[in-house]
Amino acid sequence: MDAIEFFQKSGGKWRSQRTTHHLAFRQAEMGSSDIQVTTLTAEDPKVVEICKMHDVDPALAAGGAFVTWDGAMAWDKDDENHKGSTVFAIVPDADDPRKGRMLRERGYAEIVPVIGRFEMDDEDALILITEYDTMSTIERFWFPSPNLRMRTSAVKRFGGFNTSTFCTEVRVEEDKEETKAKESAETEASGFYSAFGW
Repeated sequence: MDAIEFFQKSGGKWRSQRTTHHLAFRQAEMGSSDIQVTTLTAEDPKVVEICKMHDVDPALAAGGAFVTWDGAMAWDKDDENHKGSTVFAIVPDADDPRKGRMLRERGYAEIVPVIGRFEMDDEDALILITEYDTMSTIERFWFPSPNLRMRTSAVKRFGGFNTSTFCTEVRVEEDKEETKAKESAETEASGFYSAFGW
């Protein structure tokens, strides 16, 4: 699997539960968000635009994604929100489609256009390393199953790790038949546990 196939698997709506560890305070903060991932072809105007923004030849892009999110964290102040969107463009290395550059309209740790380096590891997880002016991040995404995606991230600044985050993202099924099947499975599971008094 290459990065484009990974984004194609990521297409759809997701419900994310996250725990962020603030290492300096030795405390953890819970949060959640709704995420929508729309995969984009290499010819999509959004991909072409993000390539031009970073002075990269659009012909080198293999595709990308448009991602929106709307979430909240436990420590949010009244005027804080975790809502936004960004465009990704995948530019694979010429000799290896499992490695390359990821162009972003806005970064994970800083809200600025940024280019990160990605690679797929031996377990087909996507690892993304991004260097900013004042910090760096490393993120790892993987699929334990088609409708479950996991994500870890660490932010390092001023010579030390500042935060680390773990996210569990579950695909939100919109198809009625799939919803019925899921409800049926949950009912069966409930009956199974009840039989054992759990």
